[in-house]
Amino acid sequence: MKLSEFKFDLPSSLVAANPLPNRDDSRLMVLNRKDGSIEHRQFRDILQYFGDGDVMIFNNTRVFPARMYGNKEKTGAKIEVFLLRELNKQMRLWDVLVDPARKIRVGNKLYFGDNDALVAEVIDNTTSRGRTIRFLFDGTDEEMKEVLDSLGETPIPRALGRDVIAEDRERFQTIYAKHTGAVAAPSAGLHFSRELMKRLEILGVNFAEITLHVGLGAFRPVEVEDLTKHKSESENFEVSQDACNVVNAGIDARKRVCAVGTTSMRAVESAVSADGHLKPITGWTDKFIFPPYDFSIANTMITNFHMPESTLLMMASAFAGHDILMNAYREAIKEKYRFFTYGDAMLII
Repeated sequence: MKLSEFKFDLPSSLVAANPLPNRDDSRLMVLNRKDGSIEHRQFRDILQYFGDGDVMIFNNTRVFPARMYGNKEKTGAKIEVFLLRELNKQMRLWDVLVDPARKIRVGNKLYFGDNDALVAEVIDNTTSRGRTIRFLFDGTDEEMKEVLDSLGETPIPRALGRDVIAEDRERFQTIYAKHTGAVAAPSAGLHFSRELMKRLEILGVNFAEITLHVGLGAFRPVEVEDLTKHKSESENFEVSQDACNVVNAGIDARKRVCAVGTTSMRAVESAVSADGHLKPITGWTDKFIFPPYDFSIANTMITNFHMPESTLLMMASAFAGHDILMNAYREAIKEKYRFFTYGDAMLII
């Protein structure tokens, strides 16, 4: 398929700048991929589509405050540093993006916080925008984490068109987030409230937790028309034996096995055994899913409404069927559904 087949006109007014007061107040479009039929519901109505023995797969990654602002030595120029991932804990090495990149060279020192609470040195160029930096810090790992947490800002997407607010620190995080390492929220999971999770448990729905640390790759534009030429960025992930046991029991019992979000789907599709079951794995995945694609694990999916030409839209299209999904998006725009990270949800059955 071609990139141009995922282009559509999205009014900027439909990009949700802020979360709703309650997580499960979002609207829910239910899309049946067999006949393309559509229902318009509220997210809490998801209870009506799942029952005893069904499985939901959640990505329990935790977003850290990855966006920092510092000053370059000598000139004092303001520099934005976006922490991507820690490369070496002992040496305090981080893979980062810097902006403006043209001002930052190997050997430069960067100063962060009041009274230069944290200093970093640029030690390598990784890409045109990326750098490897080393934080010059003598304290413990825990003290270093506290400093980064205090200086960092919640990395909400620039496409929201606003500054970070205090509410983002909690709302740009799922209620089941556990393992720190993501720079973007697994947005389909943002709709789940504690009450809704409890009611799903009472219904007999089983939960499987995997971890995939979401990177910026999901938001980077695809720059080639031929999708087979696109190279996805690697993300660190883990699928435990416990998660496999829950998911495989659901598969064997022919129950609904629902991937909550594209990140959960990407992780489980990167951990498929020869007999079509989920297998435990820890490592990196650069899997890029676009139509046509045969899914092995999940038979149901919850996802947000994605931006035009995004890799997330391509995965949802592969799952639902391209024509069916694009028709649903036309309906979503007509019905004024909210798009992107803080937007509404779609259940594909």
